[in-house]
Amino acid sequence: MEDCIFCGLASGRIECAKVYEDDKAIAFRDINPQAPVHILIVPKKHLVKLHDAKDPLLLGGLMEIASKLAVGEGIAETGYRVVINTGRDAGQSVEHLHVHLLGGRNMKWPPG
Repeated sequence: MEDCIFCGLASGRIECAKVYEDDKAIAFRDINPQAPVHILIVPKKHLVKLHDAKDPLLLGGLMEIASKLAVGEGIAETGYRVVINTGRDAGQSVEHLHVHLLGGRNMKWPPG
């Protein structure tokens, strides 16, 4: 989708602080971090919401990337949070499915 910022980032048309890329996804540091580690993991295929994703391998792949990045960022042992906001009421601000990897501080519960 041409006007989608995450599609622009995934295609390389827009630069980002990339930390991971493969043929199906890209991961980069959030420009408005909510934790010391805040990385967005974005499928290259344009999907708006979680329920638009019908491929369990893609969804599992996004979780595997989050796990690997947590290890690489040094937050796996102390703990991290993985979040998918779906829809306006949940706080989804970009209409392209993405996973937030957050860590490096104590996370409070309940969120939001």
